[in-house]
Amino acid sequence: MRLRALLDTHSLGLQLLGGEEELDRTVRGVMTTDLRDPSRYLSGGELVLTGLAWRREAEDSERFVRILASAGVAGLAAGEAELGAIPDDLVTACTRHRLPLFSVNETVSFASITEHVVRQVSSERAGDLAAVVDRHRRMMTSGPAGGGPEVVLDLLGSDLDLRAWVLSPIGRQIAGSSLAGAGPELPAELAARLAGEHLAAARSGRRGPHRIGLAGATYSLFPIRYESRDLRQTLLSDWLLAVEADAGDWSEERLDLLHGVTQLIAVERDRRDAARTVRRRLAQEVLELVQTGAPPAEIAARLRVAAPVLLPGLGAAPHWQIVVARVEWEGGDVPGGPVAQSLLEEVLVDPGTFGPEPSDRIAVAHTGDEAVALVPLPAVAEDSTEAAMTDGLHAEHLLRVIQDPLGRGLDGDGRLTIGVSASVHSAEGLRGALEEARHARRVAAARPGRVCAAGHEELASHVLLLPFVPDDVRRAFTARLLDPLRDYDRRHRAELIPTLEAFLDCDGSWTRCATRLHLHVNTLRYRVGRIEQLTGRDLSRLEDKLDFFLALRMS
Repeated sequence: MRLRALLDTHSLGLQLLGGEEELDRTVRGVMTTDLRDPSRYLSGGELVLTGLAWRREAEDSERFVRILASAGVAGLAAGEAELGAIPDDLVTACTRHRLPLFSVNETVSFASITEHVVRQVSSERAGDLAAVVDRHRRMMTSGPAGGGPEVVLDLLGSDLDLRAWVLSPIGRQIAGSSLAGAGPELPAELAARLAGEHLAAARSGRRGPHRIGLAGATYSLFPIRYESRDLRQTLLSDWLLAVEADAGDWSEERLDLLHGVTQLIAVERDRRDAARTVRRRLAQEVLELVQTGAPPAEIAARLRVAAPVLLPGLGAAPHWQIVVARVEWEGGDVPGGPVAQSLLEEVLVDPGTFGPEPSDRIAVAHTGDEAVALVPLPAVAEDSTEAAMTDGLHAEHLLRVIQDPLGRGLDGDGRLTIGVSASVHSAEGLRGALEEARHARRVAAARPGRVCAAGHEELASHVLLLPFVPDDVRRAFTARLLDPLRDYDRRHRAELIPTLEAFLDCDGSWTRCATRLHLHVNTLRYRVGRIEQLTGRDLSRLEDKLDFFLALRMS
């Protein structure tokens, strides 16, 4: 707003005492002070309100006005309540430094002036920003993107003093804005919490923005959503806009503006999704070659084409990992493959990385209800003759990152299971990696929970066989071996089951097992003999030991 507009509002009780030629200055804010030197709190463009408590003698006026003029304030308004009429020395100093000076009638509070200025400035900023957002929307829908979501978020920061971030469904920061003195990055734990709250609110059917208080601040969460007949088709891969403010206090105009911002970001999201078409096609071609048993040379040729697209500028051929995912909704009315494909493109990125680019290095195909990701792992040269592979994806770490936010989005009727292969360095290893990832996903599917993941390292254990044993077979097997021991323990408090577990854990060592249980070896021998008598098994035989071990695990 202009200084001139203050004189047009008679309720403010302002009288111009000097500086009429400067009334077209822009007011960017308001500050009330009685400090002798308020320069550290001034950034320029303020209307400064003062009660003149800083003035002790005439010379003080020159010093105070000089500080304000150097800071670039728009004007000075002095209250009459303290000294009555405004001192002539203050009028003279303002004239010398070309600083517009107003007197404030003692019947008008500084709070009333502050409220009026803030309301006017905010309204005008919102109008200016709306025009900029509209211009950017037209540019992005008709031609190449002009900087992506960062541009409009910077406008929110500079024009509306709003800190805002675009987050992935697991809370990875895709873009962010910052204000002076505050960094753009959101702490990872806080971002994940916001993503989880957004998914939970969206699944509840509540309309955005969703407001949540975390870490001593209030955040408003706006969905950035594709057009979809069923929310479940896009929910797990949607971005969201998190704004550090309480949208419940906003006017309709400001809410409309923020919804316009989300639409603008959605355009950019659509554009990037379309750009994934090439990577999806490459993944589909490689997957078909691997599944049909194509010669390794043919698969290697296709990988040589894929590598520059997925890792532009990479000198050495990468290693590869395969990740398999399945999303299942109760009722089966929503296809799981496309949902899992979009989901993997968002979550198979290190949550510590910033920006959209890392997600452009994942190629994902889908067949039926299953999505398969081809993840490149660049080789890092250690010397002229050797290369070391990056550590790659680990199911345990991936699960830790995605379990809470995505679990809240799936809560009620959805399930996500993921399998991760070991890394391979050649086309010959891809078929084995694909089968490995699929087996790992089946292990994950046999576990309870909305979000489950398993990795290749779990396939080296015989324990992986247990989830695939039918429930009725498990119950019959464990009952035949363990029920006699449980019954005996209930009647005699003999602790045969704990004794059996300890004996197996100690690999059948009498001495170590007796020490662990704080028993005499003869007592231990008596208990083991009772176990063998009740079950008809011999714990000196490997087969019987293995049966007991599996029965205990399945129980």
